[in-house]
Amino acid sequence: MSEHKTLVEVQHLQQYFPAGGVGKNRKYVQAVDDVSFAIRKGETLGLVGESGCGKTTTGRTLLRLYEPTGGKIYYDGNLLFDKEKKIAVDMLPYRRRMQIVFQDPGSSLNSRRTIEKSMEVPLDIHDKMSKEEKEKRVEELLEMVGLPKDYKNKMPRNIGGGERQLVSVARALATNTELIILDEPTSALDVSVQAKVISTLIELQKKLELSYLFITHDLSLMRNVASRVAILYLGRLCELAPTAEFFQAPLHPYTKMLLSSIPVVTEEEEAMKPDQIVSQGEIPSPVNAPKGCTFHTRCKDCMEICKTTAPVMVEVAPEHMVCCHKYTAQAIKKEGETDV
Repeated sequence: MSEHKTLVEVQHLQQYFPAGGVGKNRKYVQAVDDVSFAIRKGETLGLVGESGCGKTTTGRTLLRLYEPTGGKIYYDGNLLFDKEKKIAVDMLPYRRRMQIVFQDPGSSLNSRRTIEKSMEVPLDIHDKMSKEEKEKRVEELLEMVGLPKDYKNKMPRNIGGGERQLVSVARALATNTELIILDEPTSALDVSVQAKVISTLIELQKKLELSYLFITHDLSLMRNVASRVAILYLGRLCELAPTAEFFQAPLHPYTKMLLSSIPVVTEEEEAMKPDQIVSQGEIPSPVNAPKGCTFHTRCKDCMEICKTTAPVMVEVAPEHMVCCHKYTAQAIKKEGETDV
């Protein structure tokens, strides 16, 4: 992968959902809160966190399947959404370039349609092909993901879960897509077929120079798939770093906790694995998120400032960002020394 330009960027993205109450007592689930990141052309950004942390909502909000509560979204240098300036560009021309593969292929494919009919939907919307052209394109797409042409005549229920997910990937590629949101694409599959789906995704990325936002709770998977890894906790980014540095030198206490809990296979992985860290307490409700740093109720390194003031994301090494008061103070001190 070459040094590519930024394909998609979100700045201070927010997605709040009403959670009861009226007037001043109205409450909101802060599913995504002040999230910023960029994805370059041809790279994979892994978005990782525990269940309920806002990963899926982030991906769907980026595509504006959920209209954002706040923030900005850029695609290929074009401003698609800006809450403050009340800009909300029509997404239809961009839908062909931005697609999503959902977690459960069984529910994302119409059980009453053949695979061919399901795969023709984006072609009908964006390309207005003839019947013969659509049939040829469907066959090409199936071959691209390693499935026989005659699968176009099958019903989704008559093929395996891994094959259904490959059909979903093929459908996402139908309109010459550039960005694919992969929302836990292997978590609903047997281990025996996960490797096939992952290897196909990697091969397609190399061939077509695709960009992926890979949403998962499986950190060990990111070691071999992602270009960079971002950690999300209660709707906020904790850390963002190149994959190798992320695993070798994690900074945020939450990141260290997650890494200490994943199983390892090789001695090299064991050497890089942080000491076991047991979290304190339960994950707070996103309706009543803690003030200050949202992780402070579970953090063994909690300081007084963590309980009252939310930290900001700072760059502590090239492309290595962390949102923690410990490193915010160091960054401010370093900046002051540079100015002198």
